[in-house]
Amino acid sequence: MQDNVTMDSVNTVQQQAVQVATTGENLNLIQLLMKGGWIMVPIIFLLFLALVIFFERYITIRKASRRDSGLMSQIKGNVMSGRLDAAIAVCRSSNSALARMLQKGLSRVGRPIKDIEGAIENAGKLEVSKLEKNINILGIVAGIAPMLGFVGTIFGVIQIFRDVEVAGGIDIGSVSGGLYVKMIASASGLTVGILAYIGYHVLNMMVERVILRMETDSVEFIDLLDEPGA
Repeated sequence: MQDNVTMDSVNTVQQQAVQVATTGENLNLIQLLMKGGWIMVPIIFLLFLALVIFFERYITIRKASRRDSGLMSQIKGNVMSGRLDAAIAVCRSSNSALARMLQKGLSRVGRPIKDIEGAIENAGKLEVSKLEKNINILGIVAGIAPMLGFVGTIFGVIQIFRDVEVAGGIDIGSVSGGLYVKMIASASGLTVGILAYIGYHVLNMMVERVILRMETDSVEFIDLLDEPGA
């Protein structure tokens, strides 16, 4: 008799597990995400925010990283010929981060080299700050999203045990199904956090490459001005 009761219990649990699995298979992605509860709203918002910032910054940094091969040669030719106004005009027409830096240096030609270097350095810091705008938000999203996911799961577990207390007994199917649903919040939060973390470091590496190129070109420009007869 006891064996029959045990077998009936096992069969009931298996049937409930199959029902939960079948329900999950019938859900599409959006419905599955919505099963995570109200905490999915801020997580989805953070995903949207991270994607907007990443693609906007990616396009901006890519534009800044494009190298005008003729810029330095034109500036060098005009400076060696003593045509500073023409060199400044070339910088204005280029309208790039490097051109704006060199324009600051050209506008101070005639002053000590240290003053020219300082002007270029300050202009470079301003250009870098423009490139890094909002990138730190991706780092914040990478930290907040996983925590929100865990909060959603914890609240879900609390709700499950409250329902168990009210019902006065444990229904394995309900508990496992409830945990399955609430773990969606954790998985979503971790996924958004990982994507934001990757995007944050990708953009920072792109900015570092742009900085290295601007530093190389600015040193070449200073050496040009420091040449005898320049």
